[in-house]
Amino acid sequence: MKNRFFKKIFTVLLITLCLFFIGLLLKAYKDGKFDSVQSLQDYIASFKLFGPVVLTVIQALQVVVPILPGFLGCAVGAILFGSLGGFLCNYIGISAGSIAAFFLAKKYGVKLVKLLFSEKKYEKWSGWIEKKKSSYDAVLFIAILLPLFPDDFFCYFSGLTKMSAKKFIIIILIAKPWCILLYSLIFGINFR
Repeated sequence: MKNRFFKKIFTVLLITLCLFFIGLLLKAYKDGKFDSVQSLQDYIASFKLFGPVVLTVIQALQVVVPILPGFLGCAVGAILFGSLGGFLCNYIGISAGSIAAFFLAKKYGVKLVKLLFSEKKYEKWSGWIEKKKSSYDAVLFIAILLPLFPDDFFCYFSGLTKMSAKKFIIIILIAKPWCILLYSLIFGINFR
């Protein structure tokens, strides 16, 4: 009985915290803080010591609420915190957001995915993925590994499949860092 009470309290607090951060993210987006690398860089830098935490949270939320391209945060992280610091913030944030998207889709299903992505995009990719059903794990790995694939969508879509959470998390943790590392090195070396 006591355990269930604490679980409910923890869940309410976690949801409240997520809603708070999503609200901040949406306000910053509305205020033009994500219009360019420079505006996002200025926004993150305004948090001073908490900048890495803010960047990590933004990167997680940008997967869950796909309103800005992830490479933008990768660029800002590397410019502000160097290649290694930017990589760590981005990898942790994007991986956490990817895993959260998977679990959200598992829990809330197709309605949520269609709410976040256009019907056209859903039909296009779900039809394509349906043809690749037997090799979906490999398709997901490649989609997460390569830049410019709609990996936010793939994270949500994977939650609609029979893929286990363990397999999804392993794919994210193994495939996700390489593209982020490449962005971190390029932006950390060239723009710092």
